[in-house]
Amino acid sequence: MASKKAVVNLDRIITKHPDFPKPGILFRDINPVFRDADALKFIAGEFSRRFKSRFDAVAGIESRGFIVATAIGMKAEAGVIMIRKAGKLPGATVKKSYDIEYGSATMEIQNGAIKRGQKILVADDLIATGGTAVAAAQLIEELGGKVAGFGFVIELAGLKGADRLRDMGYKVESLVVYE
Repeated sequence: MASKKAVVNLDRIITKHPDFPKPGILFRDINPVFRDADALKFIAGEFSRRFKSRFDAVAGIESRGFIVATAIGMKAEAGVIMIRKAGKLPGATVKKSYDIEYGSATMEIQNGAIKRGQKILVADDLIATGGTAVAAAQLIEELGGKVAGFGFVIELAGLKGADRLRDMGYKVESLVVYE
């Protein structure tokens, strides 16, 4: 049974897997956080508090961002919008391609998912280099929305993705920061 008001040390719940998916990588696994009801409530409460009254809806980035966005949306009584990999959404979509470590990727959002002027909080499990987050912001803005900010459970500070977003003028909040 989850407590009504949990203060959770997420770093203690996130598991670390050395040399996954390849040698030299320390993979931080957020799955145990998602299995912990108190941790989910904490995440939703923290982001709702940190972005209080600043957003109308929450956009989750595929796929773990959907879980984070849904938790926040339920807490804040706000709708949830999916930003997905190309080819995964039905109907008319807007697409944005961007560079990743070993090539390029494309994200998309459904036309009509955002009303002009609507303030959107973007949520994801992790920020690394920031390419996917920048593409998400561009999609939201192309549809006439305004990015209210970004909420990440984990920030890999050494890869400078959150700094990149801040340099672009966005508010960024991360709950656990690793160098």
